[in-house]
Amino acid sequence: MTVSPLPRSFYLRDALQAAPELLGKLLCHETAEGLTAGRIVEVEAYVGPEDDGAHSYGGRRTERTEIQYGEGGYAYVFGIYGMHWCFNAVTALPGKPEVVLVRALEPVAGLELMEKRRSTRALRKLCSGPGKLCQALGITKAQYGLDLCGSELYIAEGECIPPERIAVSPRVNIDYATQYKDRLWRFYIADNEYVSKVPKRFAAQGTLG
Repeated sequence: MTVSPLPRSFYLRDALQAAPELLGKLLCHETAEGLTAGRIVEVEAYVGPEDDGAHSYGGRRTERTEIQYGEGGYAYVFGIYGMHWCFNAVTALPGKPEVVLVRALEPVAGLELMEKRRSTRALRKLCSGPGKLCQALGITKAQYGLDLCGSELYIAEGECIPPERIAVSPRVNIDYATQYKDRLWRFYIADNEYVSKVPKRFAAQGTLG
């Protein structure tokens, strides 16, 4: 599979602009074990200091969030539950800590390696969640801060998803948020079987079309 990383200009926009356009594109990770890649089918946007669902809420600037304050096009990787990793693409201009969380992929390349890493041959379960896809693609804290315009971890062009196929819902697992908890900032391909399984309250509340 021969593909090229998206240009920097793709990321130098607000997360809410970039997030739905990431659907259909390919998240790729080149490692010593081989290439793994998946089509992005589910994302969430986090828009910075005013967003009480974001890690940078209130202008929080720590060692963990620092990469968000640079220019878009870099990897923000964070851990959850002490055992899983989550991959985000940093977006926007320097000083605006916005990110897009990639929540699910449709496996495309390196399936055997994904199965080995995930200890399952169930195709739908390989990348159907942010922790699962990071395990399948071998993404860990070691990839924090990588340039997504480079040759190791990057996002490439893929299928163009029309607005009428892009479903919207509230974001998942941000019950700690108040003002921004119910914003329809989760975007996913409505008819795709690889979207993560979530509670019914996160069902689609319309489409972009």
